[in-house]
Order: sequence, then C-alpha cells, then structure tokens
Amino acid sequence: MDLSYGVENESFRAEVKAFLKEAWKPLDDQGGVLKGPALKAFIKGFRHQAVERGYLYRGIPKRYGGSEQAADVMKAQIIREAFAAARAPMEVSGNGINMLVPTLLDRGEEWQREMFVRPTVEGEFNWAQGYSEPGSGSDLASVRTRAELINGEWVINGSKIWTSQGDRCQYMFALVRTEPEAAKHAGISYLLIDLRQPGVTIRPLRQMTGEAGFSEIFFDNAKTPADWIVGRPGEGWQVSRTTLKHERASIGSADRGVELLGKLVELARKAQRFGRPAIEDREIRQDLAAFEGWVLAQKYTAYRQFSLAADGKEAGIVGLLNKLYTTDIGHEAARIAQELIADEALLMPAIPGPGVRRGDEKWLDQVMGSLGVAIAGGASNIQRNIISERGLGLPRDLALQGE
Repeated sequence: MDLSYGVENESFRAEVKAFLKEAWKPLDDQGGVLKGPALKAFIKGFRHQAVERGYLYRGIPKRYGGSEQAADVMKAQIIREAFAAARAPMEVSGNGINMLVPTLLDRGEEWQREMFVRPTVEGEFNWAQGYSEPGSGSDLASVRTRAELINGEWVINGSKIWTSQGDRCQYMFALVRTEPEAAKHAGISYLLIDLRQPGVTIRPLRQMTGEAGFSEIFFDNAKTPADWIVGRPGEGWQVSRTTLKHERASIGSADRGVELLGKLVELARKAQRFGRPAIEDREIRQDLAAFEGWVLAQKYTAYRQFSLAADGKEAGIVGLLNKLYTTDIGHEAARIAQELIADEALLMPAIPGPGVRRGDEKWLDQVMGSLGVAIAGGASNIQRNIISERGLGLPRDLALQGE
C-alpha cells in the first residue's frame, strides 16, 4: 500500500503550510493572544484570505462566497491536515454550512442561493434544523407540523424538538406537512423560516450534563413567504435526503476516534486503580488495546475510501458504515472512560463556575453525549436498516413494506 501523496501534492502541502505560518497569527501588538471580538474579527479576516487562496469553501462558487475550486480529494485532505496541525480555523461550522448550503446548491432556486449562501458561509446567518418532533424522531415521514398557503404566505403550526443550538439561530430549514391528504412521504415540504417573528417560541432544553444545547421550538401561526420553499410542495422528503446525506458524511470522520484513543491513554496514566496507575492494570490495557483496534480499523477504512475517491471511484457499502461505526466507537470510549474515573464521577461537577478550568469531569460529556450521538443524523437502527437494504439488498421490514 502506497500512502504517499506524490511530489505535486507535497508541493501543495508546503504552499498551504507557508500560508498558515504567515497568515495565522492571532496576536495583538504586544504579542498576546487575541480574545473576544478582536479574535472573532481576526478569524473572519483570516478566512477571507484562505478563501482567496482557494483553501476554504472549495466547492462553493465565488459568487456565493466560496473559492470555486475543482474537486480534488487529495488537496482537500492536505488542507484539513495542515489547518489541524496549525490549530487554524477552517469553515464556519453548524447546520447552515454543513447541511443547508449543499442542499441549496443542489436543489435551491438561484435567488435563494444569492440570498442565503454567502451570509451563511460568513457566519452571519445561523440555521436550526427542524426535523424531529415530539413522537416523531427517526421516522421523519411522520411529521405533524403543518403549513397552509394563505395569501402568499405559508402559515405554520406545530413544534420541533431536539433542535441543536436552536436558541442561537435566526433561521430554520424545516420539514412540514403541506399536503395533508397526500401519502405519508408525498405530503411534506422543505421550508425556510425566519425564527425572529411573532408566533415562534423557543425553549432551551436542559440536558443531564447541565447544559442546554438543544431547544424545543413552537409555531403558532408563524409565517414564511410562499417562495421560501426548496423544491416544489410535496417534495420535501426528497430534498431532505440531500441534506441528510451531507450531515451523515460529516459525522462519519475517523479523526474523532484517533483523538479519543490518545485522551483515553492519557486518562489511564493519571487514574488510579488498586493503588497504581490504571494503565498498569491488565484489564484496562486489554480494553485500550481492543479500542485501538476499533480506531485503526476505522482509520484505515477511511484511507481506503480516500484512495477510492482520489481514483474517482465510489466507496459503495463501506461508506454506509461510517456514521454507525463512529457511534459505536463513541460508546466504547465512554464505557472505558467511565471505568477509569469510576466513583469519582459522582463527585465531579458537570459544569464548573466561570473561569474554572475543567479536569477529568469533561469525560462526563462523552459518557452522556455518546447516548445522543446514536440518534443524531439518523438513529443507529435506522443506519442498520440503510446498510441492510441499500447496501446488502435485503428486503424491508414487513411492517414497513406498504409505506
């Protein structure tokens, strides 16, 4: 196996590293690290420079704020590696850039791209994802929030739940039922909604970690213009599949597993077990070795997919495993961490006071958060159905064949 990048690509790596060395210096006039609004302004300017050089938002046309570069998986990987090594920020994160922008580029009208893509790319517009509802989680086709077209506007009633960072977003892309008499999948539309209006109530949901990363959002005769719809009425199911494709791809990275392995080994060296470092315990070492096997399997599977993509080939069924495997790795990391911190977890504050540096209690976020990852981007059992039906060609569950 040859994992080298070749002379041309290594030259490109040197170019990117030289740019980062020159441009990524978030320091003030006295040499101190920038903070607050000054750091935010510096990062915005840095991203603009990176776009001009063709390093960020490579798949987005220039007229929408991207660098409009030809698809090149080798260069994209080199950029990710170089930016990570320099601890430099890449694209703005969140549902807007990861999910909505690719969907608008695929399925949106030209005016929608012009209105929404650039502000989203530049971090001015933050987007909530309005899919899940109370009693309607992974089964997106069962949404009950409704929208009726009245006098040139969609009038929306219903609610969404488990909306990530919903209290910090100005807009939402949502699945709503607009054709109540149509078949289950055919009556849904994909609407864009301004959340800053009467008739929208946002309630943060306090989680067991003590944080409120999700919200429940209620619509009581809220409105959105008739043309703030992606695709035609009743095509929301097909449009949503475009969005989920990008969300699941972003969740399937192998990087997080490699990071967790290193942190678990560090924790095992610090934690005590029977009066000695836990890393010296045979059972702990076996757990860590098995976990390393999981991580390396995912890492080299990622290399395989990377190589196929570089050769212009599809990963096939292997690509369907990414999200599920990442979820399983997160669960196993949480189990090992829980074993290492043991009863001390009962004394650890989930959220410290202002200015308090967090210690090993950060692992509680992994322990508790790993439960949510099994749902985000499609529940694990839904992922298994996708693998079995689309990957292996197995028949659908008898209870679902009529849908």
